[in-house]
Amino acid sequence: MTGVFSGSLPGSWGRLLTDRIIQRNGGSPREYGPLERLSLVGSTGAGALSYKPDMRPEEKAELTDLNRISDACRQVLRQDGTDPDCLQELFGLGGSSGGSRPKILASVNGEDWIIKFPSLRDPPDIGEEEYAYSICARRCGIEVPETRPFPSGKCGGFFGVRRFDRERAPDGTVRRIHSVTVSGLLETSHRLPCLDYDTLMRLVRAMTGSHREVMEMYRRMCFNVFAHNRDDHSDNFSFLYDETAHAWRLSPAYDLTWSSSVLGEHATLVHGNGRDPGMKDIMAAAAEAGISRRKAQEIAEEIRTIVEEDLGQGERMNAQIYIR
Repeated sequence: MTGVFSGSLPGSWGRLLTDRIIQRNGGSPREYGPLERLSLVGSTGAGALSYKPDMRPEEKAELTDLNRISDACRQVLRQDGTDPDCLQELFGLGGSSGGSRPKILASVNGEDWIIKFPSLRDPPDIGEEEYAYSICARRCGIEVPETRPFPSGKCGGFFGVRRFDRERAPDGTVRRIHSVTVSGLLETSHRLPCLDYDTLMRLVRAMTGSHREVMEMYRRMCFNVFAHNRDDHSDNFSFLYDETAHAWRLSPAYDLTWSSSVLGEHATLVHGNGRDPGMKDIMAAAAEAGISRRKAQEIAEEIRTIVEEDLGQGERMNAQIYIR
């Protein structure tokens, strides 16, 4: 299946919900191919692509009861043979979403947001952590969408991010912005390490024609190295189409947390090194991208300092490393 369209298919969380709904209705998930599943995505998927017939149910999140939704998500993830009473509601709220962590699509003050919930493997404070990462990345000069924690009586809060592929006009109409992931463009699997930042920065230059966008990707590489975000796979980098400029640009950064990938290595290598990339590898990647050594060193040191100040290397970080 063409990568751009397969990128519209739900991630592992959405696929799990879809399979459970199909089974509840007496069907077999094996009978649902990509086209049938795209009809369940309808007009709610990422970017501007939509699919007809639209078989997706319409649901709206009740933001006053996020704890109930979180508990229901955990029941689905346990896969113990029981389904929550609100399974259909969960599917309507987040069945088309990508990624592995449970999430819902919600309207907040007239804007489209994504709210995430902990998976079974996550520590209870994962929402707080992802919010802290988003704030730290912004301090590092990285473009990040609007984020906020949504309160919970059971944990420090659920992480929320405003959708950057939707834009609301003053008259209330919503414009869908074309987006495509690196995985979709290159038709690579995000489940296996198959990318290098050398290649990624060349792709950014080819897609955008902008050295500024290459510098933005360089900052993200440095941040992922120093903040130990090793789940930097090809689905976690996207481009948006600017209809005014008739040009592609990098989307804001997303899915930034402490994380490991296959065998604990970076999903995207740093000049060939995924296990323990350091300044030597970062400088080599910068040279490959045409970034001066002085500027590359200055940015890398700045980001390393900010990450150490904001995210720390003390007991809390070590405890999270141990948990995961």
